Amino acid sequence: MTGYYRRFIKHYGLISKPLTHLLKKGVPFQWTSQVQQVFQLLKSALLSTPVLAILDFPKPFVMETDASDLGIGVVLMQEGHPISYLSQPLCARNTALSTYEKECMAVLLAVDKWRPYLMSQEFIIRTDLRSLLFLTDQKATTKLQKKALLKLMNLQFKIQYKQGSTNAAADALSRCPASNVSELHAISACTPSWMSHLQEGYADDPEAQQLLVELSISPTNDKGFSLYNDIIKYKGRVWAGHNSLAQSHILQALHASGIGGHSGIQATYQRIKALFA
Repeated sequence: MTGYYRRFIKHYGLISKPLTHLLKKGVPFQWTSQVQQVFQLLKSALLSTPVLAILDFPKPFVMETDASDLGIGVVLMQEGHPISYLSQPLCARNTALSTYEKECMAVLLAVDKWRPYLMSQEFIIRTDLRSLLFLTDQKATTKLQKKALLKLMNLQFKIQYKQGSTNAAADALSRCPASNVSELHAISACTPSWMSHLQEGYADDPEAQQLLVELSISPTNDKGFSLYNDIIKYKGRVWAGHNSLAQSHILQALHASGIGGHSGIQATYQRIKALFA
């Protein structure tokens, strides 16, 4: 799948070299820490620019769909750049459906997810199943056919055939193992300032240093402490310990910041008590 978008990933050949080496004849398949690092790096590349693009409504949308015995996969693209991925496993009942019905289901789920984008103009559906090209011309004989026609009724679209061997992205998504994540977008996250001050304060706190050593061996202990993303927690709450600088930043964040809203003493106290120990 990463190879499908390799033209958008800078130095793709150099980055993927350890993975490519594993595919050579006579080379034992050993998953080392270096290979794992490359694997994670390529996954991150698929979720960042210039691979994952921001949509531009004047440009035409293209949906590439695929269905397998395991699930369905769809990629929404503009000018070859993916905008969003959709991957969903099939339940036991749906695995018994015909290939045609599974491909119809892929189109239905994709249209449901991205209808606000697709309503603006004509879009293209690319599939590796030739019989789906005649979806709108055939007599609807199954529930899925009728549902697909109903969903697509108010939309302008064209269905194009794409050879299965070149439909690598949607094909990879349709074979993902079952999980709770059905759609993947680029994710942005912010880190509060108190978190960095909290981590910096561990260096000056002997008790925190002892806990870090203990929790590095086992992520939890019998006293109720645990380590999560390099943050010490006590019974599920963030442990501030004796870090006065972090405590000051926490108080500021939960009272005077936008999320604090200058709440009263009791409201601020109860909020801090619920989140920190």
